[in-house]
Formats: sequence, structure tokens, C-alpha cells
Amino acid sequence: MDFFEAGERHPASARSPSAWLDLGMTDWSQLSHAYGAAEDIPPLLDRIAAEPSAELWHDLWSALCHQGSVYSASFAALPWLAGTAESRNREQAVNALVLAGAITAGAGQLHGAGDIRSEHAAEIAALLRTVNQYRRTASDRTEYIHLMEAMLGFEGVVGWSEDLAWGLGNEEYEISCPGCEASLFIVLGERGFFSTSDDYALSDGDIETRALRPAAPADLDSIGQRLHDIALADGQREVAQTLTYVFGNATCPDCETDFSVADQISADW
Repeated sequence: MDFFEAGERHPASARSPSAWLDLGMTDWSQLSHAYGAAEDIPPLLDRIAAEPSAELWHDLWSALCHQGSVYSASFAALPWLAGTAESRNREQAVNALVLAGAITAGAGQLHGAGDIRSEHAAEIAALLRTVNQYRRTASDRTEYIHLMEAMLGFEGVVGWSEDLAWGLGNEEYEISCPGCEASLFIVLGERGFFSTSDDYALSDGDIETRALRPAAPADLDSIGQRLHDIALADGQREVAQTLTYVFGNATCPDCETDFSVADQISADW
């Protein structure tokens, strides 16, 4: 999936993908992706390197990280993605980083590829260094939150490395109430900051809501404090503010149960 518009060029080394991976050294016929054997992956990587397009990146995402599922070929592509992430073309680099982050976040799935974090430790370390460089220079909010999520994937942070960008990008999380088990929307963004069990996006009338209660920055701890502090340091004040709601508290409008938003997002994993 091609997330971002071409923009600022990155000053890092322009090491080519081939510096990380000789595609001919991997027996791709013994690997699989979402649609079967993976012999078609090397030609696809070559095409993306030569003439990248949104359609080609979409094809690569669809094969290697289909709806969040990963496969043996997904991890075999990590060296190529690490090399592409060091490209001087920001659009190419960010696409590679975000896909590599999504793949690495799935390291705990049943994929038959062995101990991914040990086997690809060098590439993951390089990807983490590069994603932090790009994250600090991101000006676009969507790019920023996907890079932050990729960072968590390379670090091995379970859960948030798969769901952080989805919730912040879509400005909502869908969870269940820990009291009555009603399905709730936690809304974060232009429509406001509230919880509701109504389908607020399709409603033309009044809906019942309860205002979210953000955590005070000084009261954040663990991952919430870290992400908030990183966003502030990166100049992403709106993201930092939204994170105080993600790691704050909510009330179910159906049964009036109070709960931690982040805890319930985690429980629903």
C-alpha cells in the first residue's frame, strides 16, 4: 500500500536494496505468501525498485502482509525492505519502513519462518535506526503515526505495533465495554472525544455519548508516557494530545461503567 506523497529527501546513505539482499540467493519457490508460492516476489521487488507506483506497493502489501497476516516470504523480503528504507527517495523509504514494521509486528504469528528477530536482527536494527530518523522529520500526521507504529514493530512492542496507527488514523477504536460488553466506539478527533454505542458516523440525529477524560501528561506511565513524550519531542503536539485520550478514561453510555481506554483496547487484542 502506497501511503504517502513524495516529499523531503533523506540525507542518509543511499545504500541500494541489493546491498542487503541478493534476490537470487533465496529459493523463493520454497517460500509462501498470501496467494501461494513466492517466485513472483523477486520480479515484483525489481519492478518497484525500477519504477515504483502505488499499484505495485499495493500488490506487495497484499502478498506479504494480507490483512495483517504474514508468511515466510514476508520475512525473506525484510533485507530488501531495509535496503529500500535507506533510499534517498522519501516516499520509497517510508513505504518500505511501514511495510517492514507491519511484517515485523507479525513475528509472533504462525508463519513457519523460524526465529525472525534473531535471524534478521541486523536488518531490524537498521530499520529501527532509519525509522527514527524519518519519524523525527515527518511533517504529515498520517506519515508520522505510521512511522511511530513501525518503530514499535521493530522494537517488538506487542499490540500497539499493530493497532496504534489504525486508531489514530481512523480517529476511533472499536472496543467492548468491560461492564455490559456493549460494542463501543471511542472517538478521537474532529468529531470530538467521546464514547458511544451508537453508529455515530451514520447518524443524522442525536446520539448518546460520554466525554472521554484525558490523562494528565504527568500521570501517564509506561508506553503511554513514552509515546506522548516522543510525539512532543518530535513537534507532533496534536498526536501527543490525542494520546492522552487513548491512555485516559471513558464511561460506557449504556451501563455507566468507567474504564481505562488503553486497557480495554489491550484486552480486546
